[in-house]
Amino acid sequence: MFQRQLVTQLYARVQEPRRFIQIVTGPRQTGKTTAVTQMLEQVKLPVHFVSADDPLLTSPEWLRREWDQARLFARQSPEGALFVVDEVQKVSQWSSLVKLMWDEDSRLHVPLKVILTGSSSLLLQKGLVESLMGRFEVLYSPHWNYVECREAFDYRLDDFLQFGGYPGAAPLRDEPDRWMRYMKTSVVEPTVAQDVLQMEEVRKPALLRALFFLGASYSAQEVSYTKLLGQLQDAGNTVTLAHYLELLQSAGILCGLSKFALQKIRVRKSSPRFMVFDTSLMVFAAGATSALLREDTTFRGHVVESAVGAYLLARGQEEGFDVYWWREQGSEVDFILQKGVALTAIEVKSGRIKGVGGSLAFLKQHPQAFSYIVGDSSCPLEDFLSGQFELFK
Repeated sequence: MFQRQLVTQLYARVQEPRRFIQIVTGPRQTGKTTAVTQMLEQVKLPVHFVSADDPLLTSPEWLRREWDQARLFARQSPEGALFVVDEVQKVSQWSSLVKLMWDEDSRLHVPLKVILTGSSSLLLQKGLVESLMGRFEVLYSPHWNYVECREAFDYRLDDFLQFGGYPGAAPLRDEPDRWMRYMKTSVVEPTVAQDVLQMEEVRKPALLRALFFLGASYSAQEVSYTKLLGQLQDAGNTVTLAHYLELLQSAGILCGLSKFALQKIRVRKSSPRFMVFDTSLMVFAAGATSALLREDTTFRGHVVESAVGAYLLARGQEEGFDVYWWREQGSEVDFILQKGVALTAIEVKSGRIKGVGGSLAFLKQHPQAFSYIVGDSSCPLEDFLSGQFELFK
């Protein structure tokens, strides 16, 4: 069975002395539990694995009982033990209890290491900030990238552009109707109707769903909030839309890239450029087919640009850089990467008709920046998505 790099990272962390709680988070259906399970097959410590998926079990008292059971394993083993809680954010008041139990173990020298997983990054983040500062490390499980899909599922580039990085959907790529149903019932609806609504009260869930479908369909395109108000029924106001887009971003399915500007107030005020975290979400939302991807150069161009954007967002999450876009006086750059003072301008040659050379205008303003064009002979799309190019000087 194919193993992601996440498995190796987890195994290395478990071999270290007990120091931090390990948090594994990422979007639904990206293989977090599978990665943890594969890692557990390699460790020699006693393991106590529990899942918080059952709503009848997941009370704070349940978590305390399970933690006490793991403590018994740890005290009975010379090497200690490992406690794993899957989907921990479904336990009410989980972060306060985890802090209490972890600190007790630290004070009493209980050799119990802990791994927590969760799909809702916002819920996890709230708990981590409120109670667990200084006690945890985060390992992110993004959508599968092109290299992983090629090695695990024998994807070609066009397969990856259409079906993206959800491993559970890969066996269905020859059955488009089944693939569409899987995306709806296993990815989109659970994420929008469950994960996002768990984060906080959403007064207009129908608007949230409509925003996802519109935004995913228009991935790689700028749409002003004013125009969104005209396209969405019962759209409320721009503040509501911006907030809902933040929730969709926290769920790992759709975000709005801000326009790059050194003045941060201009960044916050800019219209978003929609960007899916995986191209399959765009294909699903648009109801696209293989024929449309082949024949409609404009749609294919946006899918290609979305593939590059999703790749950059995933790497930015792991490597600590921000992703923007840029346009001034008719010149445009698809992606601007910023890491500290380092800047990189990336244009995507995707096949659709658009101006190129925006990076030259950007470099006039920021001569220290690095730049290249993805999709030309010096930087083929497949090679770029395979990680063969450095993103910064």
